[in-house]
Amino acid sequence: MAEPGHVRGMPAPLRMMSPALAIVSITGAALFLWPFTGLPLPADTAALALTVAGIMALALVGIGTHQLDNRRLALLAVIAALDSALRLAVVTGIAGFSPVFFLILCSGFVYGPSFGFLAGALTLLTSALVTGGVGPWLPYEVFAAGWVGAAAGLVGGSRRQMPGRTAIITLATAGFLLGYLYGAATDVYDWSVFYRGVPGLGWSPGMGPTQALTHFVRFYAATSLAWDTFRAVGNALMVLLLGPPVVAAMARFRARFSLVVEPTVVTVSSQPPVATRV
Repeated sequence: MAEPGHVRGMPAPLRMMSPALAIVSITGAALFLWPFTGLPLPADTAALALTVAGIMALALVGIGTHQLDNRRLALLAVIAALDSALRLAVVTGIAGFSPVFFLILCSGFVYGPSFGFLAGALTLLTSALVTGGVGPWLPYEVFAAGWVGAAAGLVGGSRRQMPGRTAIITLATAGFLLGYLYGAATDVYDWSVFYRGVPGLGWSPGMGPTQALTHFVRFYAATSLAWDTFRAVGNALMVLLLGPPVVAAMARFRARFSLVVEPTVVTVSSQPPVATRV
């Protein structure tokens, strides 16, 4: 999904984010920030409906603006299907590690933030439908996985044009950090629901933002930090070992099916034509 042109006055990474993706992301961020406001948690049905509506809206905007053409739609479906099957085959992974994030990182890096978001979100949504993992935690997983792909697209930037060694190292570093961020984001649901009222760690209605953040940091350090380290290291290793051929293949596919119009320079001579005899 091609991204819109640059907007003056904005940081370079933000210029690559489409307005539709920005709106969907802001809406999703409200779901994660809600427990830190002290208000009661939103209804689970509303959160799931918001998630599905956001994915559909982003996809329809891409289709309507021709940024998500038939070829990219087909590629998006293939990535979601492959990753869903991979998640089904390797349900638990090794501690927190799961190979499902590899294609999400690569596709976002090559095709940009909007495509990466859709790849991550659709992968988690499809795999949940296949494995029967649909529940109130799903919106958090879908948005978090979508942001993994979008972040990879923002990190890609100009490097996606020439996916060399430096680009792969950059993507591996991003995958390492995003392993922790994905875990922290999805922990918001567990912390606010399953650990509700636990002294010193859990969430409680009416809790102030500072106290809520303190409890969440303690909760994450005690329950998820070591687990997420396996995901972070696994992401980085998969990108370093398998990333070069996959990213190169995706880049060739993008270049092959992208229309590039080269400017033509016409030089007009100021000298009058010289008559010649035949």
